[in-house]
Amino acid sequence: MKQRDFYFDNAKFILISFVVFGHLLRSFINDSNTIYTIYKVIYTFHMPAFILISGYFARGFNKKGYIAKIAKKLILPYIIFQLVYSIFYYFLYDKSTLTVDPFTPHWSLWFLISLFFWNIMLILFTKWKPAYSISIAILIGLLVGYADWITHYLSLSRTFVFFPLFLIGYYMKKAHFQFLQTPQVKTVALIIFISVSIGFIVYPDINYEWLLGSKPYAKLGAAQFSALFTRLGFYVLSLMMVFSFFSLVPRKQYFFTNLGKNTLYVYLLHGFFVRVFRVSGLQYLFTEPENFLLLAGVSLLLTILLSSKIATLVAQPFIELRLSKLKNLKIRARTVFRFYREKLLS
Repeated sequence: MKQRDFYFDNAKFILISFVVFGHLLRSFINDSNTIYTIYKVIYTFHMPAFILISGYFARGFNKKGYIAKIAKKLILPYIIFQLVYSIFYYFLYDKSTLTVDPFTPHWSLWFLISLFFWNIMLILFTKWKPAYSISIAILIGLLVGYADWITHYLSLSRTFVFFPLFLIGYYMKKAHFQFLQTPQVKTVALIIFISVSIGFIVYPDINYEWLLGSKPYAKLGAAQFSALFTRLGFYVLSLMMVFSFFSLVPRKQYFFTNLGKNTLYVYLLHGFFVRVFRVSGLQYLFTEPENFLLLAGVSLLLTILLSSKIATLVAQPFIELRLSKLKNLKIRARTVFRFYREKLLS
């Protein structure tokens, strides 16, 4: 069996940790410019990097049965968790009616439906040369901002806005990631991270919603023609930060490396904990700057917990729609039982 690449598993684990941390930080961005800066820095690269790496691994889209495979992998869990989150919000927020809307994704579930569409879009866009197809994807991402009806519905806005990153990832080769790991590029990456952080400090009024890709220009207060240049600037910013991130990802195996293959579990499950955190009194414990280091630690622990064997064992039937982990556990339990029974009887 082919050995998994430690580099990409490390990248995915680190990214999903930033996703959890960013969602926990959301409650505090209006309380501190420092927190707001950290939040915006995280959002320049964490989901864009996830999208790019998803494109990199979308190699088999033209194989027979691939579309059915990703539909099962993405759409069925989307439907299940759309229902589960609807019920969860009904009780958490004490809503008067239970509403289930399959076409407007709850919160982070947008990624599942967008990822499905991105794979479908590869069928058309890979018919052209890379430079041509990427340019068209960027142009579409810039122009959809003028369509006020393209918003959260079916995650259409994010699908079009972030597709260029997915497409770039698809065209990237392993050699490109190896180049990003050279000492010279690592130095540039550090400079970029520091410069972007300083830039957000110097210009604190930059609207973070530009980084979300979920709203038309009119709702961002920039319906004029120049709005597309603002989005183009954020494309450049995100690409620089994404490549800088991949430059700094370690290649060696660490205690968390093996957990990198379970990021979908963390992505789908962490929302329950984040939502409870936001409505509880726990957030008022984090009022001092040093407490946010604790929040980062909580994010890391939650990521480790939700990607652990026990979490994946329990959640696999709902996320992967299969019971292989439970079956393997049952087989191992039987083996251990037989071993000790034979020992006792011998």
